Amino acid sequence: MQQHNAYALTHIHSSELLATAQRLRTPTPPKSDSYGAQRLRTPTSQKAIPTERNAYALPHPQQRFLRSATLTHSPHSQKRSHSQHPKSDDYHTNSSVYQESERKVLCWKNVKNKNLNCMKQKVKQTHQNVAQLSLVLDYKDALHQIRNYLAGQMIGATRDETLLEEVIKCLFCKIYLKKHQNIVINPDTRLSIQQQYQKTFSEIQILLPNLFNSQDKLQLDKNSLEFVDQKLEILDIHQWSYDPFGDAYEVFTSSIVKGKEGQFFTPQNAIDLLVELINPQPGETIIDPACGAGGFLNSAARHLINLGITSEEVNQYVFGIDKDNYLVRLASARLSLFTKTSANIFCGDSLAWDVDKSLQDKLGTFDIVLANPPFGTRIVAASSNTQRTFELGYKWHLDKKSDNFIKSNELQSSVPPQVLFIERCLSLVKPGGRLGIVVPESLISSKTYRYVINYIEEKADIKAVIGMPEELFKVSGKSGTHTKTCLLVLHKKKEANIQQKNNIFMADAKLCGHDSRGRKNSRDDLPTIALNYHKYRQNNLVNSSLGYEVEFSKITDYILAPRYYNPEIINELQRLHNTHDLIPISELISQGLLDVTTGDEVGKENYGTGDIPFVRTSDISNWEIKRNPKHCLSEEIYRSLAAKQDVREGDILMVRDGTYLVGHCAYITKYDKRIVFQSHIYKLRIKDNSKLSAYLLIAALSSEPVIMQIKAKRFTQDIIDSLGDRLGEIILPIPKDCELKEKITQIVKRSIDDRIEARELARQACVELVS
Repeated sequence: MQQHNAYALTHIHSSELLATAQRLRTPTPPKSDSYGAQRLRTPTSQKAIPTERNAYALPHPQQRFLRSATLTHSPHSQKRSHSQHPKSDDYHTNSSVYQESERKVLCWKNVKNKNLNCMKQKVKQTHQNVAQLSLVLDYKDALHQIRNYLAGQMIGATRDETLLEEVIKCLFCKIYLKKHQNIVINPDTRLSIQQQYQKTFSEIQILLPNLFNSQDKLQLDKNSLEFVDQKLEILDIHQWSYDPFGDAYEVFTSSIVKGKEGQFFTPQNAIDLLVELINPQPGETIIDPACGAGGFLNSAARHLINLGITSEEVNQYVFGIDKDNYLVRLASARLSLFTKTSANIFCGDSLAWDVDKSLQDKLGTFDIVLANPPFGTRIVAASSNTQRTFELGYKWHLDKKSDNFIKSNELQSSVPPQVLFIERCLSLVKPGGRLGIVVPESLISSKTYRYVINYIEEKADIKAVIGMPEELFKVSGKSGTHTKTCLLVLHKKKEANIQQKNNIFMADAKLCGHDSRGRKNSRDDLPTIALNYHKYRQNNLVNSSLGYEVEFSKITDYILAPRYYNPEIINELQRLHNTHDLIPISELISQGLLDVTTGDEVGKENYGTGDIPFVRTSDISNWEIKRNPKHCLSEEIYRSLAAKQDVREGDILMVRDGTYLVGHCAYITKYDKRIVFQSHIYKLRIKDNSKLSAYLLIAALSSEPVIMQIKAKRFTQDIIDSLGDRLGEIILPIPKDCELKEKITQIVKRSIDDRIEARELARQACVELVS
C-alpha cells in the first residue's frame, strides 16, 4: 500500500486523539528527547504520551544484574592488595561471568535499540495522525464559517446548493492560484482579490469547458471573496489523503439533495474502505453507474494517484453516470478539482442505458464497478419496457429439487431499483471484473430477495460482505436514513453457473466515526476491518466480529447478512456445552412444550376509546408491562379479541419487530390479563411447567447468549428490524444442574412478584388519593 492510502496510515481509535487534534489547531513540530525520539507536547493536566525516555527511565532488572556482575572489574578493584586477588580458578570463573555479562549487555542493547526504533515510529506516526486530523478539523471549521458568512451576506441566494456552487468556483480558483504562485494577490487591496479571482475563473472556464460555460460568473462580491480566500488559505493542494470537495459538500448540502429519490450519499470512510478492498490498479477502467456527487470516483482517482498515476491521466480510467444533471455537475467538479481536466461523467439513465454515445458500446468492458445505487421499495426504477430487458425484472420461483430459483415469463408489477442495479452492475464488468456495491441489508437477508442472491451466486464469486452500522447514513441531524446497509465485494465469474469454492470474508461494524445525529467521533471500526481483510488474504486472520471467514457451504437460506454468522455466538455456546442443555426454540415447539402466537392491530382510530391497555413494543421493559401504556381501547374491542389472544397469567410477551426493543420480554401477572397486545409481539406459553417453568424461560431469553443470537437474527424490513420466523432458530442455554434451575426459578419469581406488587401498590395509592 502507498504512503497516502487512507487505510495505510496508522489509525488511532481513542477519544484522546480527537481531543488532541482539536487542541492542536496548527500542528506543532515534535520535540526530541535525548534518544532522538519524537514526542508530542501535551498539557500538564493530560497524561503524557509515553516516549523512549520515560519508557526506559527505570533500570531494567537485567541492567541491575549486569551492574552488580561487573562491579568487581571496575578500576577501583585494582587498588586491592595482591592477597585480595582471587585464585586462578576463581579468576577464570569470574572471567566467564564477565564475558557472559558482556554478551547479555550486547543483547539487551540490541533489544533496546529495536524497541527504541519501534517507539520512534509509533510516536512519529501518532503525530502525523494528530496533524492530519487537526488539518481536517481546521478545514471543516473554515467551511462552516464560509457557509454561515455567505448565508448572511450574499444577496440574491441563500440556498445551500447555490452557495456550494460559488464555493466550488472559489476552490478551483484557490487551487489554481496556489499552483501558479507567480500570480500574487495583495491582501491589502480588496479589488485586486476580486480581479484575480475573476481572471483565474476565466482561465478555468477555458480549461474545463464541460464544467463551466462561458456564461458562468463569480457571484460573490469583493468582501465575500476576500473572506472566502482568507479561509481557504489553509488548503493544502499537495495533500491527497483528504477530500476538500467532499468536506465542502458535507457542510453545504441539505436534506433536499441528500435524501432526494432514495439518494443517500455514502460517507467517505465507507467509500475508502470499499475502494481499498477492490484495490483499483493502473490501467483498469472504473465506472459508477449511479455516481451521485462522485464520492466513489473521487476516492478511486486518489487511490490511482497514490499508485503513481498522474492526475491528468486519471480521467482515462474513471467514468460516471447519473440521471440528475445537478449531481453530475457536482461530481464533475469534484473530480476535476483534482485532475485539472474535464471529467468523464455524464447525465443519463443507467438502467435504460440511455447514456452518452461514448459509453453506449461499453457494456461488459469495464474492469471495476463501484456504486451505491438508489434504494427504496416505493421508487419506480424503470418503465415496463426497460424492466423487460432485465432478468431480475421477472418473477422467480424456487425449484425445491435443485434448491435454485427459476425465472418465469411473468413480469413483476414493480421492482426496487437496488434489484435492477445489481444486474446492471454485473453487466458492466468484463469476466473476471470486480464489483464493490453498497446495498440495503434487506436485499441480502429477506426472503423476498432470495432469488437475487441466487442470481448473484450464479454470476459472481462473493468475496466479502461487510455489515455497516445503522448510523452510517445518518450523516446530519435531520437528514439521512437509519437503513442498515452492507458492502458487497464480488468478482464476476469467467463462466456462469460454476459453483463457488472460495470462502467469504465477513465483518459487522458497530462504529463508523459518527453517532446517530451525525456528530463526528474517533470510534471507527472500518479501518480495523480493512486490516483484517488484508490478514484474511494473507491467511493470517484471527476471527472476531470485525473479520471472520465463512465457508460458502455454510450459507443458509440465501442469507448473506454478516451478523447472522457471527463467530462469537458459536464460541459462547460452545463454552456452555458441558454445563447446559442447548435447546432450539423450534424443538420446544415441535415437542408441544411451547406455544407461540402473535397479536393484532386495531387501528389508530380506536386509540383512547376506553381503559383497556393496548400493549405495544414500547410498553414492554424489564420483564413487565409499563404501568401506564400510551394507548387504551374500549371494552367492546377487548371482547372482540379476548378469546383469540387468550392472555393468561404465566404467559410471556416478547418483542418481535422494532428497532432497539426486539427480544425484550414481559411476564403476564394476574393484574395484566385484561389487555390487547399488538401484532409486533410474540406470546409464548409453556404447556408443561414441570419440564420448563416460565420463570426459567424468561431468564434464558434475557441471557447474554440469547441476546447475542437475537441481534444476529433480526433483519431489517424497510425501516424496522424483525426477528420473524427465525425465533425458532434461537438456542436456549438451560442449566443441567437441577438445583441451579430451581434457584434461578425462585430468584426470577421473587423479582417479578416484588416488582409487580410495588407497581400495584403505587397504582392503589394514586387511586385512593382522590377517592
